[in-house]
Amino acid sequence: MRHERQAKALRILGLSVAIGLGVILTACSSAPAATSAPISVTVPPTIDASPTALPPTAMVVAPTATTAPTEAAITPTLGAADMPACTSPAALTPAQTEGPYYKANSPERTSLIEPGMGDTKLIVTGYVLTTDCQPIAKALLDFWQADDQGAYDNAGYRLRGHLFTDETGRYTLETILPGEYPGRTEHIHVKVQPPHGAILTTQLYFPGVAANDRDSIFDPALLADVQDTAEGQVATFNFVVNTP
Repeated sequence: MRHERQAKALRILGLSVAIGLGVILTACSSAPAATSAPISVTVPPTIDASPTALPPTAMVVAPTATTAPTEAAITPTLGAADMPACTSPAALTPAQTEGPYYKANSPERTSLIEPGMGDTKLIVTGYVLTTDCQPIAKALLDFWQADDQGAYDNAGYRLRGHLFTDETGRYTLETILPGEYPGRTEHIHVKVQPPHGAILTTQLYFPGVAANDRDSIFDPALLADVQDTAEGQVATFNFVVNTP
C-alpha cells in the first residue's frame, strides 16, 4: 500500500512540474520583445579637402644696395644739359697769386654791377666740385676785379663781393668784363672755400685775348668757356677743390 501511495505522489509531482513549465513557456512566448533605445549618432561635419586661402604674408623688402658711382654724378634734380663735364678723379683747379688788391669782408651779393658801369655785361657761372665730381653746396666764392679801364677800387668795394653755391653746388655772378692793365691780361680774382675746408685762391681768364700770351702767370687750365648772348657774355667755369 505504501509503495502505491508513493508512486501516485510522484506522478502528481511530475504532472505539476510539467504544467508549471508549460505556463512559463507560454508566458515567455507571448511577452513582447524588448526594444533597445535608439542610439544617437553624431556625424562629423564634412571636411573640405580643398586648400583654404592663407592670409597674405607681409613682404619685407630689403633696401636696394647702391653702388658707389665711378663717374661724376650731379644731383638727379638737374637736367642732363646742366651737368658739368667732369670725370673722376678730376684735377684740382690750379692756385694762383692773390695779388696786391684783395680786400677782406666784401659784401654778400650776386651782382657786382652798379649804375654808371660801362663795357660788356658778363655772367660768370658754374659749379664747385670735389675731385670725385660731387657738387659742394654752400661753398664760399669771393670775387674781386678791375673795371673796364683796368682799375681796382682800393677805397671801397666796387666790383667786389662774395656769394655761396646753392644746394646743387652751382654759383652765378653778374658783373662786367674786366679791362687790361700793364703787365696783365683780362682776369677775375676769386677765392673758393668749401664748408670747413681750405681756401683756394686763383684767377679766371678769357679765351681769344691777345694779352694772354704776354701775361707771365696766365694758365690755360683757368680759361673760362665763354659764349656770346644778346645781353653780353656768359663765362662758365667749374672749380674743383679739396674737401675736409
